[in-house]
Amino acid sequence: MTDHPSSSEVFGGVDTHALTHHAAVVDQLGRELADREFPATPAGYESLQSWLLGCGQLVSVGVEGTGSYGAGLARVLTGAGISVVEVDRPDRSARRSQGKSDPLDAYAAARAAASGRAAGTPKSRDGIVESIRCLRLAQRSAIKARTQCINQIRALLVNGPANLREQMQPLPTAKMIKSLARLRPGADLTDPGIACRRALRSLARRHADLDEEIKELHRWLTDLTQQAAPEMLERPGVGIQVAAQMLITAGDNPDRLGSEASFAHLTGVAPVPASSGKRHRHRLNRGGDRAANNALYTVALVRMRYHEPTRAYVQKRTAEGLTKKDIIRCLKRAIAREMYRLVTRRTDPLTSSTESLETAA
Repeated sequence: MTDHPSSSEVFGGVDTHALTHHAAVVDQLGRELADREFPATPAGYESLQSWLLGCGQLVSVGVEGTGSYGAGLARVLTGAGISVVEVDRPDRSARRSQGKSDPLDAYAAARAAASGRAAGTPKSRDGIVESIRCLRLAQRSAIKARTQCINQIRALLVNGPANLREQMQPLPTAKMIKSLARLRPGADLTDPGIACRRALRSLARRHADLDEEIKELHRWLTDLTQQAAPEMLERPGVGIQVAAQMLITAGDNPDRLGSEASFAHLTGVAPVPASSGKRHRHRLNRGGDRAANNALYTVALVRMRYHEPTRAYVQKRTAEGLTKKDIIRCLKRAIAREMYRLVTRRTDPLTSSTESLETAA
């Protein structure tokens, strides 16, 4: 460790991994002071925290992966009153020119915190929104597995016994699953027809189990979302899945979002200038949280079809010469403004969406 006064201001950086975390400390000018590796365990988190505090007057700590490997460490540091900022991994050009190692990444995180380049507050992940995130993750996984299951059933039926295919073909999916789950194939698995029937019965029963699991998870998700954001669910075009995604994107500490413009950037709906010559226009933003962007897109499509103020807005902007893609961009930006007010609970949640449409970009 380089000699330095214990009272000097220092900044920490942590490169996080599954089994170990590598921490580093720099001074106000970004000069390297010390680095050390710690185990990614509760005891390791405490040791890392004590080591950082012993290096000087700790101002803030930049942590990579606060939503994954660094989540536990971020909670410990925040609980101790230490300022934690979220750090993106170094870009490819920097890694090509400077190389890559755990100490280098840790020092880069510390310099990002010292320079102010990294200033984002990580999600706290300690409230009802984290519960919603966990349940929605399980539900989406079950839905994908159910879709895969029915696709495999249909593929087996195409290549399976002709008489069974003829019986199942006219049936709707629900009745077909029930019929296949009640099959009684023989015991001779050397017969391809019997093996196919056994496989179909197994897949059908799995599909039924997944269907029940999805319904149960949806009930739990609905209860939590109604508790967390009842006003949001009253808005046109906003259902359980959209509201849950908006809450997940904002996190349990939505006050970390400094403005509705930052929320627009986070959801990928902030307009990007795309002017050239005499043509002045904006284009869609391809960055941000794509799941949140997709949720806003869903709301925009529903309102364009069923919400009268939105339909009138679309007609007005079409008459002004905007394309459908540009109109959807404007709608998503307006909806993001509305969602920001709801997730941060800073204004009347029943504010009409018509006001947002008039101020859309």
